[in-house]
Amino acid sequence: MSTPVSGPLVSGTVFKDPIIRFLGVAVLLYLGWYVFYEFFLHPAGWFDAALIDSLIHLSGSGLVLLGYELIPEPINAENIRTIGVQGGHLLWIGDACNGAGLFAVFLIFLVAYPGPWKHKLWFGALGLVIIHLINVLRIMALSIIVTINYELLNFNHDYTFYVVVYGCVFILWYVWVKRFAPLSELKAK
Repeated sequence: MSTPVSGPLVSGTVFKDPIIRFLGVAVLLYLGWYVFYEFFLHPAGWFDAALIDSLIHLSGSGLVLLGYELIPEPINAENIRTIGVQGGHLLWIGDACNGAGLFAVFLIFLVAYPGPWKHKLWFGALGLVIIHLINVLRIMALSIIVTINYELLNFNHDYTFYVVVYGCVFILWYVWVKRFAPLSELKAK
């Protein structure tokens, strides 16, 4: 004869803890994103290519608007992923630099964290646009920096803009937590 198993995990009280629920949902969503991206989206290539094309188009337009002359794209080159201004070097934009991972991390937090879905939809879309535009500004700045000193490119690429871009994502999360999450908790009571 077996005795019934009891405890917080079986009774479901563990999953009622908002921190554990948030972490569990976030981990599951990240694993889902990882599998979807690595095995389907990335091999297909169109999503990364579309993001990079948009980054090149928007940052190139911004640089021209500021008075910079772009380095012409190589003739007969396929899958152009470069941008640069005269006096500098062409920058190659890889898949890891297109912001797709940041989009996923931002949205996973937003979905996993409590808050009303009607606000999650527009805030998520706004956040993706803001992250993409910050990445455009990053590429514009790196294109200008490389005209000044190539060594500054590596430092700013590896450190400065990580702080700026991740700092922006953190600010978006902070705004969500402070502005929208408490509203849903009040309505639930």
